[in-house]
Amino acid sequence: MTISPDFSPAATALTAVLGAYLLLGEPLLGRRMYASLARRRATESGALVGYFRSALGLWWALAACAVAALLLSPGVAAADLGIASPDKPAVVVVGVLLSTVIAVTSGRTLRDLDRQGKHVPGRAAIEAMLPGTPRERALAVAFGVTDGICAEFVYRGLLIAFGVGVLGLHLYAAAALSVLIYAVAGYYQGRQGLLVFGAFGALLTGLYLATGSLLLPMAMHVVLSVRDLTVLAPPTPSATPLTAPLATK
Repeated sequence: MTISPDFSPAATALTAVLGAYLLLGEPLLGRRMYASLARRRATESGALVGYFRSALGLWWALAACAVAALLLSPGVAAADLGIASPDKPAVVVVGVLLSTVIAVTSGRTLRDLDRQGKHVPGRAAIEAMLPGTPRERALAVAFGVTDGICAEFVYRGLLIAFGVGVLGLHLYAAAALSVLIYAVAGYYQGRQGLLVFGAFGALLTGLYLATGSLLLPMAMHVVLSVRDLTVLAPPTPSATPLTAPLATK
């Protein structure tokens, strides 16, 4: 995979500001938003709906900035940001099928553990986000799809192109930098969240570099995000608000 993006001054400034936000602002805002949701979830019926709406709006705003950077730069092609047909279509097909199978089988295992009252790995980190009503469930699915598409476009597509075209980094160095920035986004889940996001980001980045397209990373991200938010039952309502998570994804 090779890319040669040539960012315009306006796109450079926009992406630099966006990158600074993703590195410094997003981790703090994400942790604050989730902690607020965890405190209010047990006592406010519309807390989760409001959380998902805010998160959806924020994700699409970030994606819009990435699109603006592309449109402001005649020297940046869509393929430089991963919007292209994959170099190896067969790998993408197999990858999508495999990730779907893994999501379904692992989802059943997690659901069985939950029903049996056993420890479910990673549940504590997203417990406040688990939907309990049809409306919340629909928004959870929308959030999972949006998360998969927008995160890949912004963190993998835009940041790697910026690292190559503006910072002058080698493709793999730019990819490593994007993984580090993505890992920091897991701060809202505590220290273990940093490791989980880092490992997940590294996997998706590797798939992007191997196929030359964001199609497979987006598909895998969507499938796993939707699984995480829909396979487990929501926490039992109680008078005691949930506490902020410190576990894994």
